[in-house]
Amino acid sequence: MNKGKKNVIVFDIKQAEVKEPDSAKKNIKRFIDLPIFCIAALVIGFLAGAVDAVFGRVLLLVSGMREANPIMFIPFLAPAGILIYFIYDRFGKETQSGMKLLFERAKNNRSEIKLRLIPFVTLSTWLTHLFGGSAGREGVAVQIGGTMGSFIAQRLKLSNKSAAKILTITGMAAGFSGLFRTPMAAVFFASEVLTAGELEVDALLPSLIAAYTATIVSGSLGLEKFTFDLGITPHYSFEFYAGLCIAGIVFGILGGLFAFLMPLCKKFVSTVLKNPYVRIGVIGAAVSICSLLLFGGRYSGLGTNLINEALNGGQIFVWDFAAKIVFTIITLSAGYQGGEVTPLFSIGASSGVLIASLFGLPSPLFAALGYAAVFGSATNTLIAPILIGTEVFGFQYMPLFFFVCVLAYICNGNKSIYTLQTQKK
Repeated sequence: MNKGKKNVIVFDIKQAEVKEPDSAKKNIKRFIDLPIFCIAALVIGFLAGAVDAVFGRVLLLVSGMREANPIMFIPFLAPAGILIYFIYDRFGKETQSGMKLLFERAKNNRSEIKLRLIPFVTLSTWLTHLFGGSAGREGVAVQIGGTMGSFIAQRLKLSNKSAAKILTITGMAAGFSGLFRTPMAAVFFASEVLTAGELEVDALLPSLIAAYTATIVSGSLGLEKFTFDLGITPHYSFEFYAGLCIAGIVFGILGGLFAFLMPLCKKFVSTVLKNPYVRIGVIGAAVSICSLLLFGGRYSGLGTNLINEALNGGQIFVWDFAAKIVFTIITLSAGYQGGEVTPLFSIGASSGVLIASLFGLPSPLFAALGYAAVFGSATNTLIAPILIGTEVFGFQYMPLFFFVCVLAYICNGNKSIYTLQTQKK
């Protein structure tokens, strides 16, 4: 009798009766809220695309000024850094936390993000690049869009508890897409970056609308999209597959190493140089001196010079990828603004050339694979790097990006440059 009871499946009628109405109400509410989110996404995409266009075009202008006259600008990185910290300390307050605020807002650990974050992070990033700091730009774009999304969510005052999360993610996608003009990658980057191995499904449609709106707006305002025609037909041989495997593993290790070293360096410099003005001034001076001594600013700015060299068969030194890692980590640890993604593109591209040379394989192709895979490894994302690789270099290479990015994702040690990224339970 007792043995028989073990095989009996008990169905709780009460529990089922409670769950069904709740589920139905939730689906109805989701259906009602979706048009609101989509309309908000259009607004967010338009605003983010417009601001991204201004930010991106000015950034390219100041970067060009520095590259043309490095000796006129790079020596003044230290005073520029002191000015950046003064602006934040005097007027910006907590906005210096940047991406951390977006993660907290998306996880409902913060009620709002001040709109003043946008001008502060924009101006400080222009100063960082004008005077030779090694930094990216995606952090600014994502913060611009995410802040707009958060602001609109707060003003709408929807009863949906996920509204802030959905619209913050929508804004992040719009910001990324408006700057890089890679809407598919932007949608999945914003959706998968908060929690490793998990997609925020409810945010996908609003993110899609915002991302495509942002890329159309920024493009119409003159912000060009970076694309590159590899023009390569891979020869599938044992050496080619061996090169792909080695590349995926190396790219994964490099991205994981970058993500591992970044917080360690921040903690170390804040311990050794406790005064933030002294910290950003001393490190800024050291970066200026080293930048000028090492090829006159080769490792300053975004790293697009290394990307161009790698893709066009130019000169890539064995130490380029390592030097760019060091310069970027030190610059950002000091308190300069920007981001990590474009330097990660350059780290991946320059390391890809070295791997290709070992196997006698096409350097531009492996530079392109490294461009995407190191970014994915360092951010602990999988779908976004595959898509950014195909959107920049061509969809015919998707199987190769898939293969290498999966390997890199597996080999990154589960590290991320975003320390508030959580793991799927």
